[in-house]
Amino acid sequence: MPEDREVTIYDIAKHLNLSAATVSRGLNDNPMISKSTRKKIVDAAKSLGYQSNTFASSLRSKQTHTLGVLVPRLNSHFMSSVLAGMEDVANRHGYNLIIAQSLEDVEKEKLNAATMFNKRVDGLLISLSYNTKEITHLDPFFQRKIPVVFFDRVHAHNESTSIVINNFSAAYTVTKHLIEQGCRRIMHLGGNVLRNVYQERLSGYQLALKDYNLPFIEQFHLTSTLSEQAGIDAARYILGLPPEERPDAVFSANDTAAVYCMLTLKAEGLRIPEDVAFAGFNNDPISRVIEPNLTTIDYPGDIIGNTAATNIINHLKGVSNLYTTNSITLRADLVIRASSLKTNYKN
Repeated sequence: MPEDREVTIYDIAKHLNLSAATVSRGLNDNPMISKSTRKKIVDAAKSLGYQSNTFASSLRSKQTHTLGVLVPRLNSHFMSSVLAGMEDVANRHGYNLIIAQSLEDVEKEKLNAATMFNKRVDGLLISLSYNTKEITHLDPFFQRKIPVVFFDRVHAHNESTSIVINNFSAAYTVTKHLIEQGCRRIMHLGGNVLRNVYQERLSGYQLALKDYNLPFIEQFHLTSTLSEQAGIDAARYILGLPPEERPDAVFSANDTAAVYCMLTLKAEGLRIPEDVAFAGFNNDPISRVIEPNLTTIDYPGDIIGNTAATNIINHLKGVSNLYTTNSITLRADLVIRASSLKTNYKN
């Protein structure tokens, strides 16, 4: 047999002197075939280098047992945790994941979505990119009744479900905590308000200021990608202000920007939290490494991933109907650490 030719069930049948139908049943673990014969078939398939044609079988069953997962970036602790939660559920239910990242670009998100549609994924799990304005590129999924579940960064749609936390409430709680520590000039490092998470965190911050009769200072709201460089740039912005006009606290919409802002300010001699208190969002490992440790919001990514995957698989199996709820809101908790405990340093 030529080395470059793909091994078929007919090759296995000839090798074992069995019928192709028997080999096919054995490879599919059909109980009509004895265990010993099934083992011989599987062993022969492995030794001959047989690869099952999952695409052909998926055409017959109209299911690929594959889920598409689209994320903004793979290089974050939060998203890694989400994927771990999804992988755990998928493995237990016999599903595979195809994972792609948009790199925070809507055009790449569109290409990835089209690729997954063409690969006939049974469902799509998606967290939107930084600059996605509308979701018409997902219309092929909705038109074909392929279930779509949004998570974290979501977009309302009457034929999907979103897995979220209450970002508004969490941001309100963080800001309230900083106010209760005596902070009166609180800066917010936010993201693009096109995304629900950043719009809701900004709104929660603003309402807390209002409820405590503190003004919303426009120059204290910085919008960025919340990257390491964004944190450094925010610190330089603060340092460029006259000392009497600087914030006495910073609430960042993620931990990365908060930590790099802290590091830059500390390098310039500012004390944390005495001069500037800090709070972040996500409870990334970096929040427990920085000194002082960073106050933050904890919402486990693995639970978000687990919930998203469970809901889409249960829908595919007919256990539940994905369209009976528009949104599932999971718990988020304030984790108070030394970076915000300003009252500890009062004389």
